[in-house]
Amino acid sequence: MIQIAPSILAANFAALGEEVRAVEQGGASLLHVDVMDGQFVPNLSIGVPVVASLRKATALPLDVHLMVEGPERFIAAFAEAGADMISVHQEATPHLDRAVALIRECGASPGVVLNPATPVATLSEILDRVDFVLVMSVNPGFGGQKFIPATLGKIQQLRELRARYHSAYRIEVDGGVGPENVAELVRAGADILVAGTSIFHAGDPAEAVRRMKQAAEAALAQKV
Repeated sequence: MIQIAPSILAANFAALGEEVRAVEQGGASLLHVDVMDGQFVPNLSIGVPVVASLRKATALPLDVHLMVEGPERFIAAFAEAGADMISVHQEATPHLDRAVALIRECGASPGVVLNPATPVATLSEILDRVDFVLVMSVNPGFGGQKFIPATLGKIQQLRELRARYHSAYRIEVDGGVGPENVAELVRAGADILVAGTSIFHAGDPAEAVRRMKQAAEAALAQKV
C-alpha cells in the first residue's frame, strides 16, 4: 500500500488543527514533520513543542525528519514528544549507525535520508538496520521547490537493492511531489509520498490527499 504523508511545513499554522483534521479526512497515512536548525539547512522550523502538540491532536503516526547537525542530540526529545518515525541525514553525522540505533532504543522507527547529490552507495553499511530510506527530491530547507528528475534513478536503485538483499525498508520521497508525478514515483518503487504544497495549498486539502491516493493506487495496480 502506498502511503500519503502530508508535510505540515506547508500548512497554515494559524489553523494547524483544522489542517490536520482535513488531511485525516482525506485518508492521509501519516504526518511528515520537518525539523530545521538553520545550520544543516538555511532555515528554521518546527521544534519539540509542536510535535508534542501534534501528538495530542492526532492519532496519525508522526514522521519526524531531522534536518539538523548532530541529530543525536535531539532524538530522545522528539521520541518522547511523540514521534513514531525519526529520520536523520547521512550527511549530518559521522556516527550514522549510532544515531539509527538510538532512534530504535528510544522506541521510534529509524530512517536515513539522502540529499539529491548524495549517492545511494553511501548507505551500503546501514540499509539492514533502517526501517525506511527518505530520498530528497529537492534540496532540503524550503518548501515549494521543483522535483529533481534524477531522483527516480535513486529510488530505482534502492528498490533493486531491497530485492537483491531481501531487505524490508520502505522507500520515502520528499520534494516537489504532486499529482503530476505520483505515478512515475510509484512505478520507480516509492512506498511513502511526502507532499506539502500540493496538498495544503490546494483549495481542498482533503480532496488533494484523496486524488493523490487514487493516482498512487492506480499506478500500483498497473505495476503489479
